[in-house]
Amino acid sequence: MNALNIPLVDWGNGVIMIGVFALVVVILVAVTISFMSQGGKKEDE
Repeated sequence: MNALNIPLVDWGNGVIMIGVFALVVVILVAVTISFMSQGGKKEDE
C-alpha cells in the first residue's frame, strides 16, 4: 500500500514553469502596447 502514495507528477516544477511563462507573456504584451502607443505619426519639422 505504500507504493500508492508515491507521487507520479511533480506539480511544483510545472506551476513554476507556468508562472514564468505567464510573466513573459504579460511583459511582451506590455512592451507591444508601449510600442503601439509611441508609434504615432511623426511631424515634419
